[in-house]
Amino acid sequence: MSVTSPFATHEVFNQSPPMGDVDLYSSDAALAGAVEAFGAGKSAVSLRGFGAAFGRVEMAELARLANEYTPKLRTHDRQGHRADVVEFHPAYHRFMEMSITAGVHSSVWAADGSLVPGEHVARSARHYLASEVEQGHLCPVTMTHAATGALGAEPSLAREWLPRIRSREYDPRFIAPGEKRGVTFGMGMTEKQGGTDVRQNTTRAERDGDAYRLTGHKWFFSAPMCDAFLVLAQAKGGLTCFLVPRHKPDGTPNALSLMRLKDKLGNRSNASSEVEFEGAYAQRCGPEGEGVKTIIGMVQLTRLDCVTGSLGIMQGALRHAVHHTRYRTVFQKKLADHPLMQMVLGDLALEREGALALALRLASAFDKSPSDPDEAAFARIVTPAAKMWVCKATPGFVYEAMECLGGNGYVEEAPLARFYRESPLNAIWEGSGNVMALDLLRGAAREPEAMQRVLAAIGKATRDLPNASQALEIVKTGLLSPEREALARRTTELLALLAAAAALAKSAPTSIAETFAERRLGGIAIRSFGNPMPGQSVERLIDRCFHRAA
Repeated sequence: MSVTSPFATHEVFNQSPPMGDVDLYSSDAALAGAVEAFGAGKSAVSLRGFGAAFGRVEMAELARLANEYTPKLRTHDRQGHRADVVEFHPAYHRFMEMSITAGVHSSVWAADGSLVPGEHVARSARHYLASEVEQGHLCPVTMTHAATGALGAEPSLAREWLPRIRSREYDPRFIAPGEKRGVTFGMGMTEKQGGTDVRQNTTRAERDGDAYRLTGHKWFFSAPMCDAFLVLAQAKGGLTCFLVPRHKPDGTPNALSLMRLKDKLGNRSNASSEVEFEGAYAQRCGPEGEGVKTIIGMVQLTRLDCVTGSLGIMQGALRHAVHHTRYRTVFQKKLADHPLMQMVLGDLALEREGALALALRLASAFDKSPSDPDEAAFARIVTPAAKMWVCKATPGFVYEAMECLGGNGYVEEAPLARFYRESPLNAIWEGSGNVMALDLLRGAAREPEAMQRVLAAIGKATRDLPNASQALEIVKTGLLSPEREALARRTTELLALLAAAAALAKSAPTSIAETFAERRLGGIAIRSFGNPMPGQSVERLIDRCFHRAA
């Protein structure tokens, strides 16, 4: 027999075809509806362009390459001098270039550091769309975006660095920032002994004229090839925030010794490192002793990106599940036509749509917070609740989507395995689930009137939805109970679900908001996806997550 193919014994059939180029924005009706509902409709044209660019087949392949060929640390040059540089695959640089050109790192900031009206919603939509394809490069993009929130505590630093941050040119060269076309920011908060409890940090900061010298270490030093970092260290006045550049004012490399790169479960295209400061040059950002207060301006923004980043992973996994089941035939009909598979896909789509509506509603609160105290309160109080629910829901969501592909989803040729490895990160970064629940309790205790206003607004928005009034009472009871810490996770998640139902009431058809409230607020949802719902709702939900082209 003449062998003409490595599979000469059989014909390959009944495999779903390659997805091909996809307009990630236009095919996502839920996203387009939420963008319009929450004030960014004017950005629809640019979002379509961004979604079409990131949805090209080329970008899916670059995502694979960026994560398969991971960053490499080069501690010394060939003569034996310290180098402390990280080398990346060109695919990583391509993603950085595309996101920065589109302003995902800076578009919300005007030249004076104020907010560009309405841009938070459009920018969150771009972050979500990029996350659907490749998540690792968004770590420095997010931190650069959020750094301005902390730099405002030190106007001289804001004046120096904001023009560089706002540049739309990606410049990966390892040179002094004054010579670069654009810069990126990273951060270093946690140490070996502290983790979340940053007040245990031991890194010391000693005055050196107008500057400081840092001595100590960071256990997680994120994106070490950035041009500057926000770092917490102990100064004479207490825990303080500092800006630590990779290069000193004279243009020579700063005293940052990269010890090793973290070997992480996921997020493999991005470099995370351990670092030692050996008298590193630093500038104070905010008053001494107010490091936590200063850095919260950054953390609040990064937490919003944790939500949209997790959502992008959800949508990427769901899109592949829907695509596969529309083409795969099992028991004489397409998988997507089997009632049980429809229930699973519909339930996944319902979860994703509620979380998406909440994320963009939250982004709109960030947009309005400078001039609207109620929206500012909503942003402060609902952010930790949204982060806990959405980010913690993502791993189970991705697994369920993977199961829709069976063995085809479990192998590395499909992106589902990468999505699954990536999915726990945002629940851990910038505060785990317990930290988010405790943040909500602290916010309620610190600002009881603001909490009441937020709950009243959510109650008004959900008053016509099933189960909402009972759920709201459970939240109120949980916030006031003597056992409130033990109840904190339930209270926090239920608040997020209520806020999501309220957001859906504005951004989605009434039937979808009602279905979400009935199934997520009434206690009837089962732990795994696939709870029954009317067939018409299922078909509509699935089509809204990935519109089937005519």
